[in-house]
Amino acid sequence: MVVLRICGVDCYYGSVKVLENVSFTIKSGEFIGLLGPNGSGKTTLLRTISRTLKPRVGAVYLDEVELFSMSSREVAKNIAVVPQSSSLSFNFTALEVVLMGRHPHLGRFKLEDEKDLAVARRAMEMTNTWHLAERWINELSGGERQRVMIARALAQEPKVLLLDEPTTHLDINSQLEVMDLLKELCVKNGLIALAVFHDFNLAARYCDSLILLKDGRIVSIGSVENVLTSENIKKVFNVDVIVKKHPLTNSLYVIPVSSIKPTLAKGRSLSIHLICGAGTGSALMKSLIENGYRVTAGVLNVLDTDYETAQLLKIPVVSEAPFSPITDENYKANLEMASGADVVVVTSVPFGRGNLRNLEVALKALEKGVHVCIINEEPIEKRDFTGGEARKYFLELSNRGAIFIKDRSELMLLLDRMEREKIWMK
Repeated sequence: MVVLRICGVDCYYGSVKVLENVSFTIKSGEFIGLLGPNGSGKTTLLRTISRTLKPRVGAVYLDEVELFSMSSREVAKNIAVVPQSSSLSFNFTALEVVLMGRHPHLGRFKLEDEKDLAVARRAMEMTNTWHLAERWINELSGGERQRVMIARALAQEPKVLLLDEPTTHLDINSQLEVMDLLKELCVKNGLIALAVFHDFNLAARYCDSLILLKDGRIVSIGSVENVLTSENIKKVFNVDVIVKKHPLTNSLYVIPVSSIKPTLAKGRSLSIHLICGAGTGSALMKSLIENGYRVTAGVLNVLDTDYETAQLLKIPVVSEAPFSPITDENYKANLEMASGADVVVVTSVPFGRGNLRNLEVALKALEKGVHVCIINEEPIEKRDFTGGEARKYFLELSNRGAIFIKDRSELMLLLDRMEREKIWMK
């Protein structure tokens, strides 16, 4: 079992502190992701662990041996680095570059032998670069060169692999190939991998744990689920996101939500109540808020995408427990909210027994004089899972004067006209 320990590290560039009290432990087989904005100290931390930069306070230990007590050759045998970008002063073939990774294992004045060539070839085959062996490194594309540099690091046969944005310049297929390889090396060979990422989703899919840095300090460390939260991302990157779990990969994925910049907020009097769900209302919420409308929503189940969007946009919402039918209490709260609005908008949400009472709310609001607009992008027949009950509500809404429209763009035009002509006033 290999153990890498970073203990209370402070690092400086001149008089400027760039890392402060950084501590964590990584063991064999673990793949750890480093996340943080530019200038947060990610690359500096890699430089410290690789013994390029000596900490002013604290120490780094590999199997209880302090790194700066080891020779450069011993460090190179144990720790390999794949930098963010690499440049070579002279032109070498790809194979020659990979063979450079064998230097720590060679004696003085000793040349590479068949064993070294075999190790280099294996590293190139793992990174799908063996066919580039005789190509000049400076003639390769950025993605090909990056894979060669990873092969060079693997040729060192390290216990610890440090990577600064390992998928830089790689297309999506090559990204997955490299990440699959790194994960396999951790699982099967017990390699420790510590990698800097800017892609939250890639890190979430492959890493066992994450470290979130800001201004040289660890903000959060631990499992992907505990670190990659909307609150942490907002705190560190100052951006609103929705964090969900992918149903196929079972890994988290992050959806950024652009900042809301109301452009027509002044003079908007119309208030909108949304009946939505399953993500059908998220984009509409954003459009309505950007255009200065007052918005409410309900009833939405907690964990529903529309619920999370409403939380981000600070939209008042009537919520229900996950996967639960609407209770009498929440039905009444939703009816009160809808009745107080100028317009109720029903999106193309699927209806089942759990949310059918939302249509009853729309009907009762219509009876009280509230305008009801129904976005009918997909016919109700295709999204009615109530044995026809939802279709009956739609027919009744139509008979009583609800306005059926085809999409969000048409709704925004309609709302604008209603606002200008004041036809919404009760």
